[in-house]
Amino acid sequence: MSRRIVIAGAGHAAGQAIASLKQRKFDGQIVLVGDEVYLPYQRPPLSKKFLSGDLPARRLYVKPESFYEDPQIEVRLNTRIDAIDRSRSVLKTGNDEIAYDTLILALGSRVRRLKIDGANLDGVHYLRGIDDVAAIRAELGPHKRAVVVGAGYIGLEVAAVLRQSGIDVTVVEMADRVMSRVVSAEISDFYQIEHASQGVKLRLSSGTAAFRGESRVTAVETTDGELIDADFVVVGVGILPNIELAAAAGLAIDDGILVNERCQTDDPNIYAIGDCTAHPNAIYGRRLRLESVHNALEQAKTAVDNICGVETLYSAVPWFWSDQYDLKLQIAGLSAGYDDVVIRGNPAGRSFACLYLCDGKLIATDAVNSPRDFLQSKALIAERRTIDVDQLANTEIALKDIRSAAR
Repeated sequence: MSRRIVIAGAGHAAGQAIASLKQRKFDGQIVLVGDEVYLPYQRPPLSKKFLSGDLPARRLYVKPESFYEDPQIEVRLNTRIDAIDRSRSVLKTGNDEIAYDTLILALGSRVRRLKIDGANLDGVHYLRGIDDVAAIRAELGPHKRAVVVGAGYIGLEVAAVLRQSGIDVTVVEMADRVMSRVVSAEISDFYQIEHASQGVKLRLSSGTAAFRGESRVTAVETTDGELIDADFVVVGVGILPNIELAAAAGLAIDDGILVNERCQTDDPNIYAIGDCTAHPNAIYGRRLRLESVHNALEQAKTAVDNICGVETLYSAVPWFWSDQYDLKLQIAGLSAGYDDVVIRGNPAGRSFACLYLCDGKLIATDAVNSPRDFLQSKALIAERRTIDVDQLANTEIALKDIRSAAR
């Protein structure tokens, strides 16, 4: 067993890795290195209940501060890692070096930034960390106008919170429908109607050309030439994996740090977990890079198991969720490549599921306020069995029963 494990990154995956090491009775030293000033915390609530003020900061943390007050654990926050020296098994941080026996890369991801005129004006915000939320909250007030750039999960979640706070909200999206990369037209239509009914103005098929203003943003110019007045802007146009350190160290990279089923890189002393990784997934038969809490947690557990001598292979149905108004969207699987869609339930009743199939096999489910369908679809997706498609739309037949009859 390794004597000293260093975890590079201090996000959700890193916090779970430390917790798993303690559960596995690891008796060596654990060093956590993070570039923020905060202990590992959850990011999904940032654009939901934390932004709305319904969740206090202390409840964001993966573990309380007292958990890290352990002589076995050394925490180095507000510390930037400059390089990985694999030949000497050290991390370089400024004028210091941190030696490791085993290194876990939990480097996470960062927001994709717009490179347009006015991008650096005051009042233009991105949302990735606790401090970002504080900056956005400071903008809130009566009669304020906000423009949200991007209609993915983050953009729509922010739009919902802002609208419920009484802010005038316009969403600008270059695609012709919301959440176009991840859901079907049926789900997009449902959410477009919902946001419109809540007073959100949607500008679809419209890119963002520039932010206008002197020192502070006052308007957003679209590629259609429209000027939309704005007191502040929130940009949510995706994230990028933090792979530069690994690439500079000569580790294999392909849209993420390449790992095997054990979450091990091509260096046997280095593991990688979370948003920054690309892992083989047996269910879909290809490598995946996932931006999800479930992936981060399960990869952390898998890496720790293998470091501690318990062989564990990671292969799971990906899942995600999004909270917008009183709607909980739960996504199981990946719908890319589907050739058939079945609607289960009635969207008008605000509780239904959209099931995606390929060659008669269920590959993904989007469930809106339908937790049972979400949970029961996971097993159907994992087993990749041919199912009776005609039964899927019948809500009187549980998915678990359809699974029993699948071949």
